[in-house]
Amino acid sequence: MTQAAELHLPSAPPAAETRLVTSVCFAHFVSHYYMLLLAPLFIFIREDYGVTYTELGLALTAFNVVSTVLQTPAGFLVDRWNARYMLVAGLLVGAAAFAVAALVNSFWVFIAMFAVAGLGNTVYHPADYALLGRHTPVERAGRVFSYHTFSGMLGNAAAPATLVYLYAIMGWRGAFLCAAGLGVVAAIVMLLTSEPEEPIKPAAKKKGESVAAPSSDGWKLLISTPILVNFMFFVLLSMSGGGLYNYLVATLGALHGTPATVANTALTGLLTMSAIGVLVGGMLTSVTSRYALVTTIGLMCTATACVLVGLIDFSALALVALMSSVGFFAGLTMPSRDMIVRAVTPREAYGRVFGFVTSGFHLAGIVAPIIFGQMLDRGYPAEIFFFMAFCALLSIATVTYSATRKPAS
Repeated sequence: MTQAAELHLPSAPPAAETRLVTSVCFAHFVSHYYMLLLAPLFIFIREDYGVTYTELGLALTAFNVVSTVLQTPAGFLVDRWNARYMLVAGLLVGAAAFAVAALVNSFWVFIAMFAVAGLGNTVYHPADYALLGRHTPVERAGRVFSYHTFSGMLGNAAAPATLVYLYAIMGWRGAFLCAAGLGVVAAIVMLLTSEPEEPIKPAAKKKGESVAAPSSDGWKLLISTPILVNFMFFVLLSMSGGGLYNYLVATLGALHGTPATVANTALTGLLTMSAIGVLVGGMLTSVTSRYALVTTIGLMCTATACVLVGLIDFSALALVALMSSVGFFAGLTMPSRDMIVRAVTPREAYGRVFGFVTSGFHLAGIVAPIIFGQMLDRGYPAEIFFFMAFCALLSIATVTYSATRKPAS
């Protein structure tokens, strides 16, 4: 097969597909906005309730535990019911939870409502990927996945500034109510968005793609080797990339005495270039199906940068440049990451598979603070960077397995 055969120039998407993708991306924006709802207001809420940081942190623990445990069952419901209605339900559950948290003056109700919000959060990845995977042809799927990831990043970026502004006007309870209103708006938009009448037919397998798993029967599919490998891929990816996002500033300060302003500038560069990398990575999937190669290059850059930062105290300019380049390559891998999962997933099982593998993010969100926190407390900041590099290299092993897997008979 010639190189030309690997070029997949995308045609213009139909209007119905565009509306659906836009609505799903809006919902994903809201989901990530909700994930950061507590962080900018943490100090104010703690002072209001007179609790410790650890006690208020229970809200995030409850959110992540519920999301981790119930996201895969939510994926089964998405496959058996209607993904769009499930997404509407998730948006409304999250909105209701944050509205109750704002209106009821009880700390334990507040914690319980974050658990309920975690329940609402379980539907986003299964429903989003089911809708996008079923109604987007393969030549546009990578770009659409990049829009989806980018919209989540926008939600992360929008949350801190808008929530602090709303707090200044109406307090944290008013900010929570406005956030709840955003979820209701997204639910209405999704409810009014119709899916294309005929889901797309599966496209022929292209060179470089893995073959879908042979069975979509319940849990049997999820415990098959290709899906378990992809689950570990998401766990390891979150431990490396997510570790950089969440612990770069603290770890640089502990290791090299990097000023907070410099470390935060490096983090801003990392996050900004990650978003740009996602969009470029989406366009890249339109011209090549060598998703494993793209992902491997990005992960190698991440691992190399982590080792270098762990060993060398870079100047401010060099540190910002290095972290920005790492962010770009990390973002570049994300659409290919989603395409790798799509390639081993039967169309009728998108909800449960993406729900299962992306729960690896939440599992890492529970485990990573324990590991990294202990390393910082015991005085091993350099080892945090080495550990993140090790996780990135292990991720490459999972990608290599997916790329070299023989076709199912």
